[in-house]
Amino acid sequence: MKKLLILFMVAGIAMLVSQLCMAVEIATEAEMAQVIEAPMAIGVPADGSANGGTDAVDPSRGNFVWAPGAPVEGGPNGDSGFVQFVINIPQAGTYAVWARVIAWDGNSDSFWAVWEPADVFENPQETQNMDYRWSVSNGNEWHWDRIEAWKADDTHTDREWDLPAGPTTLTIFTREDATMLDCIFITDNLSSDEAEVNPRTPTDTDLQSASVEPAGKLAVTWGTIRSAW
Repeated sequence: MKKLLILFMVAGIAMLVSQLCMAVEIATEAEMAQVIEAPMAIGVPADGSANGGTDAVDPSRGNFVWAPGAPVEGGPNGDSGFVQFVINIPQAGTYAVWARVIAWDGNSDSFWAVWEPADVFENPQETQNMDYRWSVSNGNEWHWDRIEAWKADDTHTDREWDLPAGPTTLTIFTREDATMLDCIFITDNLSSDEAEVNPRTPTDTDLQSASVEPAGKLAVTWGTIRSAW
């Protein structure tokens, strides 16, 4: 009886440790952001060629967000637009963000990213704070890119955010016209190839959870996305 009790205690502790150490993986559609501020806008595939670039073929759920315009030097087209997500972090930890993107060329390949409360909120399009500048990897087809810091000395460093449990606010500002954002993936797995293991994007409204506030915004776990394909 004593041995059986010990076994139950060990099993209970193991389950508790497993729950406490559970990986956090959250994905959401860019067009499901709580705020989309102009000139950032929701786009459809044909908008690419209509603005002198490449059509964004097969974005997840048919849409993406961007600052509409041609990929020309000197963007963005207008003032500091942004998309903003209120994301409920289930447990305190260090997080990375990946994004499914298209960047036609060197004139359409950057955003700014600010994630509160780890970052002090500011409008980096106005302050030019290079800690928040994100150089998006080039490519005319959808691909996954990790948010980084593109510093003033031209170095590139993958960004990591130390966050408490609870609601947080991720704001992605436009920096250059025509950079396209399809969806984002948040994880506490900080490996450099986490979003490059044959990733898939949400296509089924049944894959919904309450990870992104307020309720009703699409959010799915990365594991569920993978298992669905």
